[in-house]
Formats: sequence, C-alpha cells, structure tokens
Amino acid sequence: MNVPLWLWFATVGGLLAIILIDLLIVSRRPHAVTISEVTRWVLFYVALAVLFGLGIWYFAGAQYAGEFFAGYITEYSLSVDNLFVFVIIMSSFAVPAVHQHRVLLLGIVIALILRGAFIAVGAAAINALSWVFYIFAAFLIYTAANMVRQGMGDDDEEWKEPKIVSLVRRVLPVTGRFHGSKTTVKLDGKRWVTPMLIVMIAIGFTDVLFALDSIPAIFGLTQESFLVFAANAFALMGLRQLYFLLGGLLKKLVFLPYGLAVILGFIGVKLVLHALHENQMPFLNAGQPIPVSEVSIAVSLLVIVGVLAITTVASLVAVRLNPSLAGHGGDPADSQVTAEGSAACRSGRSA
Repeated sequence: MNVPLWLWFATVGGLLAIILIDLLIVSRRPHAVTISEVTRWVLFYVALAVLFGLGIWYFAGAQYAGEFFAGYITEYSLSVDNLFVFVIIMSSFAVPAVHQHRVLLLGIVIALILRGAFIAVGAAAINALSWVFYIFAAFLIYTAANMVRQGMGDDDEEWKEPKIVSLVRRVLPVTGRFHGSKTTVKLDGKRWVTPMLIVMIAIGFTDVLFALDSIPAIFGLTQESFLVFAANAFALMGLRQLYFLLGGLLKKLVFLPYGLAVILGFIGVKLVLHALHENQMPFLNAGQPIPVSEVSIAVSLLVIVGVLAITTVASLVAVRLNPSLAGHGGDPADSQVTAEGSAACRSGRSA
C-alpha cells in the first residue's frame, strides 16, 4: 500500500482537529456526561471509523479495507479490557465526575502519542527482521494462555502505578486535591501540579502496557503501519465514550477475557503461518519460504466478530441466570465517591 506523506499529515491533522473540537466542547461546559450524550459520541466515532474504512476500500481496495476493519475491531475489543483498569484509576484518584471526560481525553492523547512511537518501532522491526513475527506470535499465545489462567482463577483486576507517575510525584510538588480542571496551580507563590495531571499521565502510560499485546495483534492482521496507526487512533478516540456508556455492564462481560484470549491465540497462529510463509531462518527449510496456507483477512474478520458476539451474548445470558457472576463492579460515573480523599493520601501532601 503506497501512502503518500500528505495523506499521513492529513490523517493526523484530521484526528487532531476532532480532538481539539472535543476538548473545546468539554472545556466550555464541564459536566457529568449522560448516557444519551455518550451514545451519540460513540456512534459518531464508530461512523468516522466506518467512513475511513470505506475510503480505504474506494481508493486502495477491499483487501486493505478488510485489514483496517479487522484491526479496528480487534483494537476496540482489546481496549474494552482497559476500561476495567480505567475504573480503578478513576476511583483511586477520586476524580470528580465532571472532570472524568477531560481526564480520559487528554490521557488518551498521551496514549496515542506513545502508541505511535511503539508502532513505528514495530514496523521498522518487522521490515528489517522477518523472525520478529515469531516473537510476536509467541507473545500473543502466551498472553492468551495467561488471560485464560487469570479468568479461571477469577483474579481481581489489579493496577500498579506506572513508574513515570511515581517519578513525577518525587520530582514535582503535587497538591492533595483537585483544583477544577487545572493541571497546575500557583499556591503561596509556588507552582504545584494537581492530581488532574497525575491521573492523565497514569491513564496514558497504563494504556501503553495494554499496547504490548494489542500492537503485535494488529501487526498480525496487517503490516501496513498507516492502517495500524489509523485503527489504533479510531479505537482510542472512541474508548473514553465507551467508558461511560458501558458503565456497570463491564462486570457483566464475564466471558470477555476468554473471547479476547481466543482472538489473541488465533492471531498468534496466523502470525506463525505468515512467518513460515516468509521464512528466512537458515535452520528452517534451508532459509527458504515454507509453502503453508495463510489465513485470509475475510476469515480473520469472521473469527474476530464471531468470537466477540458469542462471548458477549454468553456473558449476558450467564449473568442473567446467575447475577452473582457479575460481582460488584463500580460505575465509572460514580467513581469519585469511591476512595474519597485517596488523592490526598497518595500525594502525601495537604495543599
């Protein structure tokens, strides 16, 4: 796929424009978002992704369009798992409901920048070293097995503060409470960082940890860095709206980890087949490509959508029959009530 430089600039510029418009809307009237509002935003971002995919279809063909849609759906579904941790982060920092939308927006902008760097490194690696596909495949299969193991053990979601956040706390003075939507504030002639900035950094860098499996996964569906970046961007932009829309439904998706594990395992096998087809390892078939059948993008799309549909329906049915399976997950809209005052405790300051 030949992507001219102007198209990169146009795509990034368009995404930045949408983010700035969204930020201006949020900054103009901070408020706790409603279900109807986030539903409209989710539909808006999904529609944008669909239009982008149709544009790829029109200008580059069905193959690349299919790769984009497969990557977008995979990234979006894997991002749902992030939401469990975002709920914990919001609760831990006691973020007021009126500021949660802004926190997520700017946190995801940080995540997108970091993912962009990760994608560039991944693209360079697979272009230079074909055996990187084996590493990606092994990591995805390992991650899939680990997700199944954790699901069977019914482990609670844990979140550890990224080291970069701890470093910021040590280097910069952090206030013990929020000051509206400000990230910094001047008190007694001294500039302080507020918990607003800390939680944005926490969300951005925590998302990168999830990218460790999602980026290799999408490279298993397409090796076009433009499509990889676009799929990640559209998935992340719609993620914060999904955070509010799903709310208490998160805990009802009890079989989601198993579905994601199946998808990651499937893509891992697909990567192995692709690596064998492109083989350059001297100890395998004398360094010559091995004529194995590869999984088409149409089959990949069918598997991804089918697995997500089955696990979602099965989860909702199971929870309906046995409500105790859902546990006691918190509603993102109410996360400021949980762990009240914990931001002050975490910062260790009383400003």
